[in-house]
Amino acid sequence: MEINVKTNANERIIAIKGRLDTLTAPELQPTLLEAVKMNKKTVLDCYELEYVSSAGLRVLLMAEKSAKAGASDLIIRNVSAEIREIFDMTGFSGILTIE
Repeated sequence: MEINVKTNANERIIAIKGRLDTLTAPELQPTLLEAVKMNKKTVLDCYELEYVSSAGLRVLLMAEKSAKAGASDLIIRNVSAEIREIFDMTGFSGILTIE
């Protein structure tokens, strides 16, 4: 998985490419958790995300909880139909803010 981080005046954007699974979720976790703690708005750009497993969902849930505790926002953008289906089936569509 590739992780690219960009910061502008209003938000930190984390673009991920590849698979978010048991092997790669530990790579994303510290970057994502730090971003939601340090910024008012963090965007996870999933345009090139191919797959998300339960380990990846766990990282997203941890980041969402951390964002809410710190009064910041985590926005999930550019979700493919396949990833959206995973979010819908697991109930994450009701937990995460997806644009």
